[in-house]
Amino acid sequence: MTLKERINSDYIVAFKAKDTATKNLLSVIKGEIQTVEKNTGSANLLDEDVIKILNKTSKSLKETISMSNDVESQSQLAVVLTYLPKEMSREEIVTKVTELVNSGTSNIGDFMKAFNGLPVDRKLVSEVIREIVK
Repeated sequence: MTLKERINSDYIVAFKAKDTATKNLLSVIKGEIQTVEKNTGSANLLDEDVIKILNKTSKSLKETISMSNDVESQSQLAVVLTYLPKEMSREEIVTKVTELVNSGTSNIGDFMKAFNGLPVDRKLVSEVIREIVK
């Protein structure tokens, strides 16, 4: 089951359960997916594209939470995070950066390229690189 199909299925479940908060959030996400599909002319987005939409939604919710500590936004963020792959922990990032240093990598661009496509917080990666490489 693709991520888009899972979101659609969960939307129907939330609708039937009368869970309006989850239904409304998934409705917004479905709308974003449809907009991107319309703009790209693609009938079905790949999971990577849906993840980009979810990351954008997650970032927006995190900003809202940091400004107002809104309980509704926190519950919406929890729902969005269930669809995103688990991000690498700080320890996993440190291990990978250490391996890269040991293999001779010294350019920060090369470090960042090694993390492309991986579920990581890029700010955290940059922080770890600065700490280890100095």
